Amino acid sequence: MLATVIIGIILFIIALVIYFEYRNEKKYRQERQKRDRAKHQKKKPEPKISKRPAAEKPAVREPKHTYEPRKTTQQTPKTPVSTQAPVTPKEETKPVQEAPKAAPKKEQPATKLPEGNYPDFNYDRLIEMGLSEEEAHEFIQELIPQIGDQIPLIDEAMKIPDFHKMERLTHSIKGSSTTIGTGGVSDLLVEYNTYLKTGSELPVAEAYQEHLKHYFEKLKKQFPPKA
Repeated sequence: MLATVIIGIILFIIALVIYFEYRNEKKYRQERQKRDRAKHQKKKPEPKISKRPAAEKPAVREPKHTYEPRKTTQQTPKTPVSTQAPVTPKEETKPVQEAPKAAPKKEQPATKLPEGNYPDFNYDRLIEMGLSEEEAHEFIQELIPQIGDQIPLIDEAMKIPDFHKMERLTHSIKGSSTTIGTGGVSDLLVEYNTYLKTGSELPVAEAYQEHLKHYFEKLKKQFPPKA
């Protein structure tokens, strides 16, 4: 009778946790949609190109030739005609301004990838709630196929990539794993899902996905199915 009451309490707690996880997921989805709409509405202003007026060349003054009237009464000695070409004023040479040197590009900091160092998965919280070792193992055996079903779906969403879908998939298994225990795959899913809510760098998501596969295999070896 006592075991039935305890199991009923546990099922109620699990149902309550699932309800809160569903409500939070709905809230995250609405916030994500608002952010996506805000990004589409923003338009980059077109840069204004100002045309510099072309420098006017100084006008070249042509020398005026004056001719004296020819006298008919007296003959005046002819003045020697100069064969040299008229000298035109030289244009002022302006110093050539060197184009400003482009500022050196700042090196972008390298993307920091998650290290993935987590302790072994443990189910102490189930024992503290009054479950036996056998009952705790049964909950873990139910968690393992749930994670195994979501991993290939996350891989498909990553190929697009669809960060909103990846966040939703990891959110569902995060709630189940954190309800059962801590460490290992549970701690990883908490950090993985938290990053997907705001992050958008594909290399970081790929690193988290590789850690998820590693700690999932480790969980299966740590808690093999009983014969």
